[in-house]
Amino acid sequence: MAAALTTALALSAPLGAPAALADPGPPSTDPSGPLPRDTPSAAADEGPQRWAPPLAGTSTGVEVTEGTARLSTTRDGTETGPASLRGAQRQGLLDLGAHQFAEPVNRIDAPVVGDVPPGGQVAVDVRGQGDDGQWTEWIPAEPGAPAMLPEPTRTVAVRLALLAPTGSAGPTVRSLEVLADEVPAGPRAITPRASYRVFATREGLVGGTTANGHRIAPEDQFVALPSRRALSPDGKGEYSVRVCTDAGRCATVPVWDVGPWNTKDDYWNPADQREQWKDLPQGRPMAQAAYEDRYNGGNDGFGRPIKNPAGIDLADGTFHGLGLTNNSFVTVDYLWTARSAALGRAVTVGAGPVQERATPDAAAPEAGVVGDGAQVEVRCQRAGTPVTGSQGTSNLWLQTRPERYVPAAWIQGAPPLPPCQ
Repeated sequence: MAAALTTALALSAPLGAPAALADPGPPSTDPSGPLPRDTPSAAADEGPQRWAPPLAGTSTGVEVTEGTARLSTTRDGTETGPASLRGAQRQGLLDLGAHQFAEPVNRIDAPVVGDVPPGGQVAVDVRGQGDDGQWTEWIPAEPGAPAMLPEPTRTVAVRLALLAPTGSAGPTVRSLEVLADEVPAGPRAITPRASYRVFATREGLVGGTTANGHRIAPEDQFVALPSRRALSPDGKGEYSVRVCTDAGRCATVPVWDVGPWNTKDDYWNPADQREQWKDLPQGRPMAQAAYEDRYNGGNDGFGRPIKNPAGIDLADGTFHGLGLTNNSFVTVDYLWTARSAALGRAVTVGAGPVQERATPDAAAPEAGVVGDGAQVEVRCQRAGTPVTGSQGTSNLWLQTRPERYVPAAWIQGAPPLPPCQ
């Protein structure tokens, strides 16, 4: 009994509690350093704002019993995990929802109390919502290294990730606290939307479950990227991509899975933000570097030999909607990275993808698809043939790219747009 207690106490510190909690010393002035903990003598306005979310919310591969979160198993004892990882790792997510702080914050610490066996990991991801309603990427809040949001916000969402090697019982979490404050930061640079040419593979795996809990169906419209930083909830598309072939066909679809090969390779981010493989050029997936140049000995982050250079996986419907017959290089626009772009959300309520057409006419040649839930970039509007969709009947069509349009009747939440010239 004593040995088990010692293990639990020893593991609680690496999960976020400071090593010397009783004597934290003077508050840190380093923006990336730990937040000072409140003490009984501290004034209310001198400590961080606090939020202690209950271990409850939308769960994918995580079960909570008697106040403890752990990786779940099926009734027959089968381990759960995203289909795209193909057994490389067990992973579960527990979305704890969003919290409205009294004052804007940009630095988030998230100490956790729990137990982590060898090889396991507990991670806390946070994201902030801007005034325009758009979310930042999910950013890890690691022990001694709080998450730094790109800009202050009052609305912060938190997600708990439990990871373990296949065959392991995995970690357990008993409680989580969120500590948030605002520290000085320079002005946020306006950067162009990330767009890179990467190798795409067909995911398939119909009947499997994605990292966000979606059960994969035939002709699904989504993609997998090798980082959970851009993972949308099932049915939603806060993080969406536009994938285009050399022939000019495009599919705009949400990111609903994590993979292929890796889980911490947000290669679309610059080196100072990229979670792993920071020495690689921005836009170059680790799998491509391993396949082409024997980077990391030709293995992925789990030690598996990489057999193709894939930086994105395409669900069957996306693969076919692009007119592909083989895995190939495509151009991917990571739409959430351009915060200045006007976005709308495709809502098809089971009617299949929205057809993108060459002119604002329902009889015009079809030139691409927009999947249900995807956020689609819109530029201007033109009158055309009336269409009836989830948003009613309208003769307005929205331009998504040069000489490409979708009916406004299927697009929710698009801002007022100027007429197309």
